[in-house]
Amino acid sequence: MGLFSFIKNAGAKVFGIGKTEEEEAAEAAAVAEEKIAMENAKAASNMAETISDLGLDVDDLDISIDGDVAVVAGSAHDQATKEKVILVVGNSTGIATVDDRLTVENPEPEARFYTVEKGDSLSKISKAMYGDPMKYPQIFEANKPMLKDVDLIYP
Repeated sequence: MGLFSFIKNAGAKVFGIGKTEEEEAAEAAAVAEEKIAMENAKAASNMAETISDLGLDVDDLDISIDGDVAVVAGSAHDQATKEKVILVVGNSTGIATVDDRLTVENPEPEARFYTVEKGDSLSKISKAMYGDPMKYPQIFEANKPMLKDVDLIYP
């Protein structure tokens, strides 16, 4: 009796059974891609549910995610709804870019976007955007229902 040593993964290559390292790597990559696709589909579904919960009515809403890019399509009733949908999607973890493919039934001028930074307040933003810090209620109203309190904004 004795102990014999073999090359661990050579059997599959010699006898044509099992999987080669390349086949196993390809299979693992396919499983990983499927998992990512399922996670992206779940995240898109959660975004659509949040949009609905916020009372943002978009006909034929379709959200798809590829990496850090979300594609949003459908038909919003007005410009404000469209912009709020973009904000909801864009302010979701893992999303860096929103590809806006939404149409608007009742077109209006587009709003200006502002990126909130640490230390900002609505009155500070109002002064920067309108030249008057007392116009902060307009910003608050424009961002409802994402904002629930004028004192609670975040970067």
